Amino acid sequence: MQGLRCVDGSYLAVNPVPCRDRLGVPYEVTLDLYRDGVPYGTVGERCGWFLARMARVIADARADGGPLAGDWPDPEDRFPGGEGELFAFRYRSRGDVVGGGELRCQVRTMSSWIPARRRGRAPLGEWRVTRRAYLEAWGTSGVGLRAELTSGRLAAFVAGLVGDAEERLGARFEMERNGNVVNGAVRVSRPR
Repeated sequence: MQGLRCVDGSYLAVNPVPCRDRLGVPYEVTLDLYRDGVPYGTVGERCGWFLARMARVIADARADGGPLAGDWPDPEDRFPGGEGELFAFRYRSRGDVVGGGELRCQVRTMSSWIPARRRGRAPLGEWRVTRRAYLEAWGTSGVGLRAELTSGRLAAFVAGLVGDAEERLGARFEMERNGNVVNGAVRVSRPR
């Protein structure tokens, strides 16, 4: 189970729960959300492979010498893609009715003015630009949570979820290095 302290002081925990086929063999995961230890919602049916792919994409974006190293010298500001949503997991029932929660992550760029200490004719200050991920969760009650994350914290959170999912499944998510094609989603030996 992976968790984060939210901006309102509450604690969001995310637990990957195996999805099982008709024979009872785990093949993917869904995420159970907890707010301060109390069940909060269930989201992301069969989202493990997507999380594994996201963990790799975030790690690639953070890498020195990677595609974003020139634009964002600080690795904590490097996220895949531009502004906007990295992922969104919702609850879906068989009737495709939304209603059991949501977990989403958006990247935002923020500018802040840093005043300089005036000495003689020194400049008045400078703009500092940073990027942060906002992980937001909504439970069945409709009350939301938000955590602000650097790319390092987001990478650790998502990689931790993937590790937990793989441990519960007893298998690893496999994917081609340069594509979105999955090699059988999760490799599991089925009982015969």
